[in-house]
Amino acid sequence: MARNTVKGKVVLITGAARGIGAGLAERLAAQGAKVALVGIEAEEQRKVAETIGAAAKSWEADVTDWAALEKATEGVVEHFGGIDIVIANAGIASTGFVRSVDPAAFEKVIEVDLLGVWRTFRVTLPHVIERKGYLLAISSLAAITHAPGMANYAAAKAGVEAFANSLRAEVAHLGVKVGVAHPTWIRTDLVESADAHPVFGKLRSGMPGLIGKTYPLSTALDCLEDGIMRRGRTIHVPRWVGALKLIRAFLPPIIELGSRSRVPAADRAALKDIEERGAYEASVTGHAGRAATGKR
Repeated sequence: MARNTVKGKVVLITGAARGIGAGLAERLAAQGAKVALVGIEAEEQRKVAETIGAAAKSWEADVTDWAALEKATEGVVEHFGGIDIVIANAGIASTGFVRSVDPAAFEKVIEVDLLGVWRTFRVTLPHVIERKGYLLAISSLAAITHAPGMANYAAAKAGVEAFANSLRAEVAHLGVKVGVAHPTWIRTDLVESADAHPVFGKLRSGMPGLIGKTYPLSTALDCLEDGIMRRGRTIHVPRWVGALKLIRAFLPPIIELGSRSRVPAADRAALKDIEERGAYEASVTGHAGRAATGKR
């Protein structure tokens, strides 16, 4: 597969304060890209930008806020002269079963993880079209394997995949390429905070085989960097995730079967956790999750 260069290209990355977003910013800048960091954790993003140097600049914007996104995009174009690549990486997660999860936390995940991608791409697309660039949406293994306790996250990430697939066909004639990435469990703040949950951490850690394995951040960055260089339509992190797509029709009943012995006890424990800590504390995970819901 032919590889492209990012040298001199302007790359806008949402959710760039930590984890995958920050790591990609550093790697792409090292290859000569100019990186625009966009997200709600302004202080952390500024630290990332300062680490990178003159090739990076941070803009504070919530991907669920049209006006803020438009203002940030205008700032990026004014500062760097345009936008070649957009990586819609901003994402949060919550923990909880549908019948008891905090409703606001549940819906915020869908708003950030799905609608945030749509809004990011819609606002930046005219600039990417101008440069015949590349859009990359970060989906997840959760788009393929729909585990209990992750209904909102799985729905949002499956929606991201479908959205990217439709968009790809819409903009191909304009010279724009669209990719979608499916990382499995990567050792980031989002995953580590979920694993620390007294109920759902145990449920997650009990997932069998590769589906339950957590990979280092470097694995994700290696795969994503390679995919960006080839302007890939799909990026699987790691590659075995792609094989699951071939059997995805068979996965729901397998997951349901494996959940029968574990979910009842987890359901009772979740209700007890909510009674003790409150629905919000029992549902929200990660620094970004707290920032997105207004409680840090």
